[in-house]
Amino acid sequence: MRRAALARLVLVALLAGGGTGAVASDAPPLREVAEIDDRVVEIAVANRIRKRCDDISARMFDAIGLARRLEAEAKTMGYSDADIRAYMQSEPEKRLRRARRDAIFAARGIDPKDRAALCRMGHEEIARNSQIGALLRAR
Repeated sequence: MRRAALARLVLVALLAGGGTGAVASDAPPLREVAEIDDRVVEIAVANRIRKRCDDISARMFDAIGLARRLEAEAKTMGYSDADIRAYMQSEPEKRLRRARRDAIFAARGIDPKDRAALCRMGHEEIARNSQIGALLRAR
């Protein structure tokens, strides 16, 4: 399970629901809904850390649970499965999330390719029990 991509599992969890209600035409895109997008970006940060740091793994059930809660929240707001799928699968949306993820690293002075720095950040987040840290486990 270590090698399974957290992002892929999150995507599967987000798409697993069954609602098809259309979102109101004046609703913002999901990327502009902070309570959804911020959590998805935190999942992306945790995923980058766990992929690059051999002594940190993902709390997969917690990540899947968070993804399902986010999906339910989006559906409660009126977003359809198609809206959620477009948000998660669209290449432009993925690029925006990666840019936000990398901005979080940059704000901490971390190069997202620097394994040692990512591991330090991961252990700090775990110790703080932040949302990012809650998705990770030190081995």
